Amino acid sequence: MRYEVKLKLTYSYDAPTDHARNLLRVLPSDILGVQRVSSRLLSFDPPPSERRDQVDFFGNATTSVVWHEPLAEIGVELVAQVDRAAAEPGLDLSSPLSELPAEIAQVRSLGPDAPHHYLAASRRAGPTREMTAFAQALLQPGMTARAAIEAVGRALHREMKFDAEATDVDTPAAEAFANRHGVCQDFSHIMISCLRGVGIPAAYVSGFLRTYPPPGQPRLEGADAMHAWVRAWAGAETGWVEFDPTNDQFAGDDYITVGYGRDYDDVPPLRGAMRGAGGQESAQAVDVIPLE
Repeated sequence: MRYEVKLKLTYSYDAPTDHARNLLRVLPSDILGVQRVSSRLLSFDPPPSERRDQVDFFGNATTSVVWHEPLAEIGVELVAQVDRAAAEPGLDLSSPLSELPAEIAQVRSLGPDAPHHYLAASRRAGPTREMTAFAQALLQPGMTARAAIEAVGRALHREMKFDAEATDVDTPAAEAFANRHGVCQDFSHIMISCLRGVGIPAAYVSGFLRTYPPPGQPRLEGADAMHAWVRAWAGAETGWVEFDPTNDQFAGDDYITVGYGRDYDDVPPLRGAMRGAGGQESAQAVDVIPLE
């Protein structure tokens, strides 16, 4: 599938801010065998005094911007065309879960795709005793790694309730799990914590998701969203698979990846600092438009 992705972010301030500095991770990049980006443009209004585009350790495109003049509002706009080739996985040829520790030990690379980076607890994703026990109760003798990943993701979808008002960006995964409420970020952090607790390397994925209007209803401009899902390592033969516990499915060609990390802290769309007074308001609009 080929998509045009549009993202608009607006930040308005009660009083002009000074020396604003931001780091963005919103640009999709090429991923071999998964997606190809034919064009991408990230623009700012007003234009920043300084801009630097780089790639971080995990291979994610980053954009650092600085404004030296006072600002009452900042506008960010992304336009990209992306071909997404990834499809849901076919036959399960992944390793038995019991063999996964030995296969992880045999991986000698410490590059960004190495499973070693995604086993231990990170700041936002466990494991914790409660989430590990939840995952262990789902495992069966002889289960493959991919079957275990799917079982945990589907169980969380059944147990959790999507509730945009229940959590915020700083809510701990353990709290969201205890209350069984949250958004895609919470679903993903909880699934990562569960998988790490049973020895499955798991990563956080940030990106865009094409959404569908209700039957008979027109598609609303700006109604799509940035999204989060999970990437888990299913052994040397299968490698990484991606599952979306929020929507109870493997990530397919409706998903456009922006970045990978150990948790949200590695791939926030925007992070920054400024000097000012008063409050601020923000708005976001996303469109994922199929072109064929």
